[in-house]
Amino acid sequence: MQQTQIAFNNEIIKNCAFTGHRILDEGFSKEKLCETVQTLVERGVRNFFCGMARGFDLFAAEEVVKQKEKNEKIRLVACVPYYGQEKGYSEEDKKRYVNILRKCDMRLTFCETYYKGCELVRDRYMADQADVLVAYLKKESGGTAYTVEYFQKKHKDREIIYLNEK
Repeated sequence: MQQTQIAFNNEIIKNCAFTGHRILDEGFSKEKLCETVQTLVERGVRNFFCGMARGFDLFAAEEVVKQKEKNEKIRLVACVPYYGQEKGYSEEDKKRYVNILRKCDMRLTFCETYYKGCELVRDRYMADQADVLVAYLKKESGGTAYTVEYFQKKHKDREIIYLNEK
């Protein structure tokens, strides 16, 4: 069976990574995130890489899980920076995290334990895999800003979709 894929800037688009803040403000729109994921699926994206952090990442992963229910070609890859990432989450977010992990097609864990910088290892891996990056970026510093800047430098010809007014 031949899989249809589309070209973007002379490259095949098949992988998407997400990056966004843990604390979301009133500017965040779940509807815009849902529409974006659906559009990416329609454009041929099949593999979604998610860092599994509270906030934006969990919402993005949940939307990919919804798309997986409609399209068996969709894959969700959980990119966990270290074992026990979810320990500081609220009870509700822990349940969401575990539920998402059960529905992932692959789980990659990058470090045995937390250390300063381990989340950046995960972020670079996801950016390296991505043909397109979906970002909710409101601050000029922190992990999300780092990931966007890394992606821009590494992949000058690839698309970033911002889910906030930039």
